[in-house]
Amino acid sequence: MHGFGIFISKHRKLVLAIAILLLIPSIYGFATTKINYDILTYLPRDLDSVKGQDILDKDFKQAALSMLIVKGNMNIADIQSMKQKISQVNGVEKVIWIDDISDPTIPKEMLPEVLRSTFYSRDSTLLLIQFSNSASSLQTQNAIAQIRKIITKQAFLSGMSAIIKDTKDLSDKETPIYVAVAVLFIVILLVLTMESPIIPILFLASIGMAIIYNLGTNKFLGQISYITKALAAVLQLGVTMDFSIFLMHRYDEERKRFESKEEAMAEAISKTLVAILSSAATAIAGFLALCAMRLKIGQDIGLVMAKGVFLGVLATITILPAFILTFDNAIHRYKLKNILPTFKKTAEFVSKYYVVLFIVFLLAFIPAVYGRNHINVYYNLIDSLPKSMKSVQATDLLKKEYNMTTTHMILVDSSLPKYKIKNMCDEIKGVKGVKKVLAFDDILGPVVPDSFIPQSLKENFEKNGYKLIMVNSIYKAATDEENSQIENIIRIVKSYSKNSYVTGEGVLTKDLVEMADTDLKRVDFISILAIFAIILITFRSFSIPVVLVSAIELAIFINLSIPYYTKTIVPFIASIVLGTIQLGSAINYAILMTTRFREEIQRGHDKVEAIKIAVTTSSRSVVTSALAFAFSTLAVAIIAKIDMIRSLCEMLSRGAVISMFIILFILPSMLLLLEGLIARTTFGWGKKKFEGV
Repeated sequence: MHGFGIFISKHRKLVLAIAILLLIPSIYGFATTKINYDILTYLPRDLDSVKGQDILDKDFKQAALSMLIVKGNMNIADIQSMKQKISQVNGVEKVIWIDDISDPTIPKEMLPEVLRSTFYSRDSTLLLIQFSNSASSLQTQNAIAQIRKIITKQAFLSGMSAIIKDTKDLSDKETPIYVAVAVLFIVILLVLTMESPIIPILFLASIGMAIIYNLGTNKFLGQISYITKALAAVLQLGVTMDFSIFLMHRYDEERKRFESKEEAMAEAISKTLVAILSSAATAIAGFLALCAMRLKIGQDIGLVMAKGVFLGVLATITILPAFILTFDNAIHRYKLKNILPTFKKTAEFVSKYYVVLFIVFLLAFIPAVYGRNHINVYYNLIDSLPKSMKSVQATDLLKKEYNMTTTHMILVDSSLPKYKIKNMCDEIKGVKGVKKVLAFDDILGPVVPDSFIPQSLKENFEKNGYKLIMVNSIYKAATDEENSQIENIIRIVKSYSKNSYVTGEGVLTKDLVEMADTDLKRVDFISILAIFAIILITFRSFSIPVVLVSAIELAIFINLSIPYYTKTIVPFIASIVLGTIQLGSAINYAILMTTRFREEIQRGHDKVEAIKIAVTTSSRSVVTSALAFAFSTLAVAIIAKIDMIRSLCEMLSRGAVISMFIILFILPSMLLLLEGLIARTTFGWGKKKFEGV
């Protein structure tokens, strides 16, 4: 790799020219990549709930159903006028009100109870809006925006389509701020911890290019989720900052040994490449482990972040060296005082009390594992959104006015006799928490012939071999009560018609809950196994992977246990992806420390002296890297109004700091205490001798 380093050093102007030209297609790709704001669309396609949702979307145009609540005593003519205007909005399939079923001038007290409770409350009336496309489609989102311009202040639009619209608007508004504040935080950190004010600019320039490449190449994935879009740049910045810091610190060391800065850079690239590649490989393996989730948002995050780390490595060994060599004189002309200590006292402390620290390591697992296994998580996506959102306020109003929190959609075979449908509806009405059941056959009764029913009205409830039944529930999605209710409804429906589906937000969320625990175990196992294998190959050791992974796992358990002890409820996605991301990023620090320890052993130092040197020389890189990751994610946690993003970034920030302390104190004690075992189980551990030793 020395030759590769020489090539980059000698042709640095060409490298920078190519890097700048590649920004053009990357910016285009970034601007035209589709963003998905509906997490429920990432559920596996083989689920009954998803199959039912596809039928609702394709045949009934009900998958993107919204409820419009009109407060007060608006007269019938005004409501019908508003209904007519909404019906003409591009993307709206149909607007259903009482006038589609009955004469609206009939006093509501004279209507059948099921109609009265569906379309009227004590102080409002309800309109159902069907969209032509899915809830997350661009057409539906544009239609939501147009509807909000039409409706008056006393009208409130609820439903998943409106929630997705508000989530999109908030996410699009906040994401650039996340990046800007994260960059500001990191610049402040690097100015305080690096020896030149030029270095932060060069780091951010090279990493910034890699981030743009990553965001641009997302175009080839078709689409990415809004969570990935919000976090990708910040996570890539935090994870790949390590590589830049490792390279810069090593270049400064080599500059003292070589007269030629090109030779110094080539040597720095050669010496840090093992640590950078092994660190990158573990981070990539951790992110790719997310692809094993049945919930496909894991694949979404995993692929984007794995790609980001790979591009970050390429930028670190090509663009960054070109920048450093181009501005080398300016770097060394302007010096700053580094606020970080030399860490000699840390090295002395660890080498003196390593047995005690190892005992602390073992004992710390007890509360950490217990807390991690008992954390409370939430799955209801609305719970992660600000209460000030229009759609969230409308959802609360829907519950208050109509005692309707979620709506289940039932699709039954249209050949099922009317009397059986009525009997089935009667059974469903008896399920605890069901507020009302709206079935066309149940409303009209079994004696009304089909020929008497207008086709336009009939199509709202029967199409392409299926009849639609709506069930309103008083329970929130993802609660135990709601999930139990859904199980009972599915059991009843299947007893009447095997070829039937129960779907809707609550049912989809129930499936989400059931697969989350399986996904967590699968992702944890695969990420640990993959990273274990990479470390085993890198160090050619059976013991080092155990030492490094167990040290980081303690940091992860401590991090995940804190919500339990602080009685904090966290979003389910955080509990699944956090361990993998923290393991993939923090293992970098462990590899750097262990690589330096082995290097000093091979130089002929005894294990105590070797660990002192390793801690002293590696700690600045570890601390700077960990704090860079912590600062970048903390910036998002401070700003984000979407709790799913805020909680995840808060835990990632905290995890970076916890990992830093584990690497500085616990890992050296483990390496020191187990050095004999490591030497016996590692190929070539102490054989190589360096010149001059």
